[in-house]
Amino acid sequence: MAAEPLFLHAEAHMLDKMTNRLDFHGSALLLRSERQRAIASNIANADTPGYVARDFKFADAMRAVNEAQAPSPLRSQSVSDPRHIPLPAAASGSSDSTLGYALQTQPSLDNNTVDMDRERAAFVDNAVRYEATLRFINGQSKTMLSAIQGQ
Repeated sequence: MAAEPLFLHAEAHMLDKMTNRLDFHGSALLLRSERQRAIASNIANADTPGYVARDFKFADAMRAVNEAQAPSPLRSQSVSDPRHIPLPAAASGSSDSTLGYALQTQPSLDNNTVDMDRERAAFVDNAVRYEATLRFINGQSKTMLSAIQGQ
């Protein structure tokens, strides 16, 4: 078996470096959409008696994604190829580990803990952050495409 040429290894390493940033921001988009879903659920249940508002712990979920993507000999071998990145529980649909209860700011007679002002503000903040991440990914993709085309 012949050894892999050095330039192929260098090209693969360079491609990995270029796509790692996109992978990070792609994970951020996925997690932002999960947080948006939790906030939307709170808003939809604002009039449901006894409903307890939930919030998605974005920072904890992002930390879990970073740890899952970092090379480690202790990481589970549950993927079919060493280049595949296993999704953390938060990104794969079982988000109980990052879905916590929102703090109640005003007591209500029906024991509903949704604070509509806080939920609306969180919804807008998360939407703006989602849009910023999406714009960054689009810009990075355009830059990479320009570099590939030699422009």
